[in-house]
Amino acid sequence: MPLTMALADEEPMTRSLHRKGLKRAAFAAGAAFTVVAAVAGSAPGAGAAPASPPGTPQLKLVAASKAVTADRYEGNSGVYLDLGTYVTVDNAPLELKVTRKSYKDPIVAQQILRNGSKVTTKTLPAGLVKDFGGLPDFLEVSIKNAAGVEVQKSKSNFCLNNASGRLRPDAPATSHYPESCSTNPFTLGSVWGVEKGWAANTSAFDYDRPVDLAAGEYTVKVAVAKKYRDLFGIPDDRPTIALTVREISDGGEGGAGGGGGVGLTAHSATGSGHGASHDMASMEGMEGMQGMAGMGGGHHYGPRGADAPTPSALSHALEDRGLAHHLGDGAGHTDGSRVAPALKSATKRPTGRAGVPANVPKPDLRSLPAWDIAVTDGEDGDVVGKDYLAFSANVWNAGPAPLVVDGFRKPGADLMDSYQYFYDAKGKQVGYAPAGTMEWDPRIGHEHWHFTDFASYRLLAADQKEIVKSGKEAFCLANTDAIDYTVKNANWHPYNTDLSTACGQQNSISVREVLDVGSGDTYTQYRPGQSFDITGLPNGTYYIQVIANPANRLQETDTKNNVSLRKVVLGGTEGARTVSVPPVGLINAP
Repeated sequence: MPLTMALADEEPMTRSLHRKGLKRAAFAAGAAFTVVAAVAGSAPGAGAAPASPPGTPQLKLVAASKAVTADRYEGNSGVYLDLGTYVTVDNAPLELKVTRKSYKDPIVAQQILRNGSKVTTKTLPAGLVKDFGGLPDFLEVSIKNAAGVEVQKSKSNFCLNNASGRLRPDAPATSHYPESCSTNPFTLGSVWGVEKGWAANTSAFDYDRPVDLAAGEYTVKVAVAKKYRDLFGIPDDRPTIALTVREISDGGEGGAGGGGGVGLTAHSATGSGHGASHDMASMEGMEGMQGMAGMGGGHHYGPRGADAPTPSALSHALEDRGLAHHLGDGAGHTDGSRVAPALKSATKRPTGRAGVPANVPKPDLRSLPAWDIAVTDGEDGDVVGKDYLAFSANVWNAGPAPLVVDGFRKPGADLMDSYQYFYDAKGKQVGYAPAGTMEWDPRIGHEHWHFTDFASYRLLAADQKEIVKSGKEAFCLANTDAIDYTVKNANWHPYNTDLSTACGQQNSISVREVLDVGSGDTYTQYRPGQSFDITGLPNGTYYIQVIANPANRLQETDTKNNVSLRKVVLGGTEGARTVSVPPVGLINAP
């Protein structure tokens, strides 16, 4: 699927001078699966609605508990609500395929209907799905206070890949669908699904937008929007939930208690798939999140900015999930799951002559246009008083084979020798080739092995000649973002989705780093030496250039799609610079 890197000149959106506050991912509510199972004891979604034709999913909205409690921490602007509402699925899986041909084309969503070996599709109404984050305005929520006055009314998106669990013991033991929805603005294709006999959480909360509710008692009523009830044949059930909001002071609990406790250790997320914040320090549950909320805006915590490990609550932190690697269809796996054993790290450096058979599948690395672009006055370690142009960049693998790189260290050496490995359709290693080196990065927030020359970033003048080069070219590879899960051999459950699974320790003698098919690796260039120093550059038009595999040390199926450009327009005055970012086709993501 070719990328269209259109450099449109539509009306740009202007970003302000400096970033403020803490940037966070959108989380989905993660109520415990045992709660879902308990609800299933009364068979929700199983016979509660008229029988559906074979191959057609039967959906129902349920609440896992009649009462929940949410904590409002002292000094915070609101609470994060997990109402524990689920869409149950029975009779057949609920599966959607969401794609766009290019960044100039709108998103098209199709429902995939599976009845045994028969597969049919139904195209959803044009314009219904606007991005890859899920079904928009799916859930309608009304909150009334103790006096019966409505104090909050909102709509929320539904990511089918949210936290989910089985309704009954005879349902499939695991879900082969992806475990989150993508929020990367340049995503090209996604698969969303809920297995037959499973339920997916519909209650989503966003750490950037807490709900402003004072301590007290409330009544919450939830419903599925009529357009989705009509589209999927969902009964008009409207669960009512008693909500208690407690005020929590620095000294501990306070306010009224009671209710059925809201599980705030999110199990999966609306965002990222996987690209939510990839660099926040490791945190334990809400204690860590509460600590984050107190931090100011002096540090950027966007994806991969600091290379710190991913908190376990994020959707892409799937250390214990998705150990399979998709290498092609096989017996019993014609439904898209395509499961094969995971590739394991080699125990020693390869021997014999390096070589790769001509017909062996290879990866196809592609760069996305830069986004998340802003002018800053620098981060820790930058020069005070200078202006910097910061941005996010992603290189992804369009397949049909994963990028597998092993590094081997000679005793006492500062560098590892790197090799790219190649496999046939059955997962058997059939070749290897030298691929440069890996280096240990001792800086706080990194402290792992970087594969050198994976990508390069440059700021180009209007004539597309180089002006400034980023110091970032070495990377720890990780599958942070699901860019296109509809390409051939896309792995819906990549293994190394964060840095704790991929990049080794200082005393490591060998390291394996993988960029799987369909996934990309996002870095935000907010660290010292990575963003562009634009101090003294005249106002005008420039281009951020992202180059995959800049030294051609990696073997690919195609190297003609390795470069992308994003137009930016610098303005303002020294110390108060601005940047305007025109859209790329229909994608207005500055």
